Amino acid sequence: MTRTESTDLIVILADKCIHVCATQVNCMYTVGVHFCSEMTVWLSLLVPFALVGILVVPSLCQDAYPYTDRVCRTDVQYPPEDPKAKVPSFVLNLDLSPEERWRPLVKNKSAEVKALLNDLIDLLGAFFNETKVTELLDDIMAPLAFTLPQPYQDEILGIAESTGIPLGQIVLYNIFYEVNPFCTSIVAENSNGTLYHARNMDFGIFLGWDVKSKQWAVTESLKPLLVNVDYQQGGKTVAKAVHFAGYIGVITGVKPGVLTMTMNARHSPDSGFLGFLQWIMGRRSEQWTGFFMRDTLMEATDYATTKTRVVNAKLMAPAYIILGGTKTGEGSIIVIDREKPAYVEELDPKNGKWFLVQTNYDPTDKPPFYDDRRTSALKCMTNTTQKAVGLGPIYNVLSTKPNLNLLTTYSALMQVNMGYLETFLRECPQPCYPW
Repeated sequence: MTRTESTDLIVILADKCIHVCATQVNCMYTVGVHFCSEMTVWLSLLVPFALVGILVVPSLCQDAYPYTDRVCRTDVQYPPEDPKAKVPSFVLNLDLSPEERWRPLVKNKSAEVKALLNDLIDLLGAFFNETKVTELLDDIMAPLAFTLPQPYQDEILGIAESTGIPLGQIVLYNIFYEVNPFCTSIVAENSNGTLYHARNMDFGIFLGWDVKSKQWAVTESLKPLLVNVDYQQGGKTVAKAVHFAGYIGVITGVKPGVLTMTMNARHSPDSGFLGFLQWIMGRRSEQWTGFFMRDTLMEATDYATTKTRVVNAKLMAPAYIILGGTKTGEGSIIVIDREKPAYVEELDPKNGKWFLVQTNYDPTDKPPFYDDRRTSALKCMTNTTQKAVGLGPIYNVLSTKPNLNLLTTYSALMQVNMGYLETFLRECPQPCYPW
């Protein structure tokens, strides 16, 4: 993000705060406007501290209408009637060699992948010399491809060759999702014992702000890359997952008749960046989260053994892995820490715990005031009731601000018994919360 973009974003968010303060009955208009105005002036002068401003200013207005919906949405049509909202599908033929299997998809999407990577490099170039950034990708990221486990090493090499994009940039593209996504995942069981699993994928915070469209630049660049991938072997579906074309790990997926999985980022001092640096330095006893998710999904035979595998996983990045099975009570949030044993929270429908909600903070901790999507989702799921819960009502929960926000790229909904996976592009109409 350039200095100009940072300043513009601060001003926009402060202006939103002024508007909210001025329209709330219980808000002190004079104090609120004065404070927000002063914040705008000072933060515009203190551009090096832009990150603090971006966090603080909108947070003052997080719970204020219209940036947060006053009531839970129940009026959103499911599935959406706009055909442009539906994400296209692609059959990944696992009988092809790893170098070849992604070629038809990435060749058609090479321009969009290049545009996204150019955005990322431009953003890095705002802080570092752009030439140096490119050299760094060539010198460090490209050789890193040859340290990856198979078949991912050959798949990444094939994608680079098919798109004509430098290998280091394709590696960067596949690393970003280890450390950046903000998300909401929900597992719910209705009164008949049917399980549903859904999520919003939020990505791109602080990765470029488009002042004209009032959108996160990278978030918007990702949307044309979305695709539902049908993993097939011998002409039969093995699993289904949501991908950004060119990204080969799994963040959202279903193995029909077996289980569903989503991954949410977990932000902690011992972050994915540290795991990545340790990998570069030769410590490679931990697994890449997206690759682990894909391996686990493909190899799953039942919920119980998969849960044990996830609990015992050693991953490069802290994460929340959310599982859903096929039987009553088979749903869990598994908190993965790089140093401590995993923490598990499970469905318990017999005792009234018929759904789980996971955002990006530990279930045992209170979410921070500047990013409390959990409370909204809990309230809306409770209002839905276990008897009425299904794909449509859950989609409405995910459509309620701030769970729907300017970072939301897609909503995905899964039902394991049907092997159902549908993904829809999301737009949050202004005024909308930044995250």
